[in-house]
Amino acid sequence: MKRKLFYLAILSIAVIPANARRFASGPFELAVYPAKASEPAAKYSLLAKGDEQTDADALPLYEKAIQAMPRGRKQDEQIRTWLQLPAEQLPQKQVEEVMQKHAESLKLLAQAARCKRCNWPKWKPGTMPPDQSEYRGLSFLLELRARLEIVHRQYDEALLTMQTAFGLARHLGQAPTCTQAMVGTAIGGMMCKEVELFIKGKDSPNLYWALANLPRPLADVKNAIESDRANLKDYNFLVRRQFEKQLKPAHDRMLLIAKRLDNNLNASQCVEAIRNYAATHDGRLPEKLSDISDLELPKDVMCDKVFKYQRTATGALLQSEMPKGGDAVDTVRYQVVLRK
Repeated sequence: MKRKLFYLAILSIAVIPANARRFASGPFELAVYPAKASEPAAKYSLLAKGDEQTDADALPLYEKAIQAMPRGRKQDEQIRTWLQLPAEQLPQKQVEEVMQKHAESLKLLAQAARCKRCNWPKWKPGTMPPDQSEYRGLSFLLELRARLEIVHRQYDEALLTMQTAFGLARHLGQAPTCTQAMVGTAIGGMMCKEVELFIKGKDSPNLYWALANLPRPLADVKNAIESDRANLKDYNFLVRRQFEKQLKPAHDRMLLIAKRLDNNLNASQCVEAIRNYAATHDGRLPEKLSDISDLELPKDVMCDKVFKYQRTATGALLQSEMPKGGDAVDTVRYQVVLRK
């Protein structure tokens, strides 16, 4: 029973990104400018490319980044408070001062996220993996930095910051425990908000190919779930079956949350295909998604079909299916409006 409660607690505090909560209350407006999609080989990327990656182990660098962080609960709370503000209300001077204080941690994070591997230590069942709250703290810092750069229209710098955040999310998704995998998924969900803000930015580059080239799943929680189940092997058959039964709802929810992250990325990629269509069709939205013929449209992973799309009086509604066993927070709903 303790094991079951342990995972339900993880799911309740670590994995519902703020953008999912917004979708639960209605469509989220994305007012965007037309922009052509760059070629696949262009410089825009949301993960470090192969020739930019190193053979070093990321884990020691992450640990050094955590150690280099200035200590202070008040400042951590301030960062989270700023992230709740609309982007235009961000106190830019104060945020810049915080970024300066965290410069060493940010530098180490960038190096770690560009490592090809992260050698997580073997997990001892019944214990919490170390530094989970610190990893969340690092992700809040990255989110705030990306937001500041987007507000300043420093799009190249924002892409580098988002590369670091998505690299961190992917490394945590490869870790051996469900806790770490879920933190990785939560970080990916947080950065989806910054992708939205990037897409809304005036003169922002089209991220269609950058989103298309992100791996799916971004955080592969199946490995952590399999590791979790393997840790039950020493129990007798009846006890093991009882634990598996108790943990199944949490494991199923983890899989759904990972799919939700991938669907958020796919929906953003679809919006970028719409932006490309508008840029090549005199600033008009497509009447239906099938009008987009020059780019492949990503699928709604909840139903393995194209996203639902409907023209409205002000723009177009793009939304995903309600997944089986899910609810409104597991859907994506964008009200796409074109700016001139």
